[in-house]
Amino acid sequence: MTAQKTRLPAIQIGDDDFRALEALTGSVSGPLAAAAERLLTELERARRKPQHQIPATVVSMGDRITFDRNGVETTGTLVLPHEADISAGRLSVLTPVGAALIGLSLGQSIAYRTPGGDSHTLTVQAIDRS
Repeated sequence: MTAQKTRLPAIQIGDDDFRALEALTGSVSGPLAAAAERLLTELERARRKPQHQIPATVVSMGDRITFDRNGVETTGTLVLPHEADISAGRLSVLTPVGAALIGLSLGQSIAYRTPGGDSHTLTVQAIDRS
């Protein structure tokens, strides 16, 4: 029996977000290096567009997102690592959840693994771009 490969959802990212996140991934070392590598993988597979052409139904940096993760609803704002504060609902793009969210469209789902090897699936339920 062969393992079936899960197809990743199509994602898109604005040029401004792409440039900022690509620079971020190149400047990270130490314990965050693996997270930066996961983010870079997502950036490389994303369809790039001018930032103003990214619809409000696609997760971008600074958006407030409500998502379901394994049956638990969570709301948070996607931010750069230095702005992250989980108690204030600011989710770093360098976390497994943050890297999974960037570029997803409303209603899309993605499976991902934590550094400890746990599998999770999240689905975007709402996006607020204020």
